[in-house]
Amino acid sequence: MTESVLTQRLTLNNGVSMPRVGLGVWKASNTDADHAVTQAIQHGYRLIDTAKQYGNQAGVGAGIRTGLLKTGLNRKDLFVTTKVYNGDQGYDSTLRAFDQTLKQLQLHYVDLYLIHWPVDGHYIDTWRALEQLYRNGQVRAIGVSNFDSDRLNDLLDKTTVTPVINQMEFNPLNQEKDLRQTMQLAGIQLEAWSPLGGGAALNNPVVTRLAAKYHRSAAQIILRWDYQENIITIPKSVHEQRIVENSQLADFTLAPEDVVALRNLDQEKRGLWYDDFAWHNPTNPQAMKDFVSEWDDTATYQK
Repeated sequence: MTESVLTQRLTLNNGVSMPRVGLGVWKASNTDADHAVTQAIQHGYRLIDTAKQYGNQAGVGAGIRTGLLKTGLNRKDLFVTTKVYNGDQGYDSTLRAFDQTLKQLQLHYVDLYLIHWPVDGHYIDTWRALEQLYRNGQVRAIGVSNFDSDRLNDLLDKTTVTPVINQMEFNPLNQEKDLRQTMQLAGIQLEAWSPLGGGAALNNPVVTRLAAKYHRSAAQIILRWDYQENIITIPKSVHEQRIVENSQLADFTLAPEDVVALRNLDQEKRGLWYDDFAWHNPTNPQAMKDFVSEWDDTATYQK
């Protein structure tokens, strides 16, 4: 029997091992996140990724608890990631926010804690707070998300603990090739958010051609490509059938020429970047403020 990709792990630069494929819950309500996490754990997922910014940590925590009860697993069997909210950044505020995060998740520790975005003027102090949480044993590993090369090098120059992860928007249309070289030199693992790239990537003619060739879905082609490129990936779905399908990647392998064909799709096309946020571009009237996104239903969610 072919071993599931859900059991496969990569060792991070601090010696902690992390599952290579997990579940993301961006834009999922608390109720949907609760159900998706429960189903994912029952179907073999061990990596769960959330963030305060998503407004669904309470639902994720409930799903973890239910999933563990239904499977007989223990907390240590899971790898849970969450992130520092933009509006909480700073040393003391990050430490306070972490305590609230643990309460929402109903956990005693987090496996991986990330700076969600490099908020101008705050991310160094935020990182020092993460270093303190790491030294205290409250998190098993710390990392960053959405850090370009300049900000990543700035962080490395001014702090003592090297991030284990940089979680980036990554898919066939946005491959961050220059940044990946910087990360490789520092021993930082890439993790992909939005790995499927939405309709633009899923409907790309190269992807659909390969889906027909291998008799797989377009999503499975992209996720298998991530796997072969040694990129940790967290596709989001709240539908049980897709959650299962996204993990069925072990019984086929993309030929070298097909891996190259997908690499050649790079357009450096980001869906979300610094100018989209008020902390970087306050003059943009459309820029997002520091608030939990509109799909937050923490106030009304009850398990």
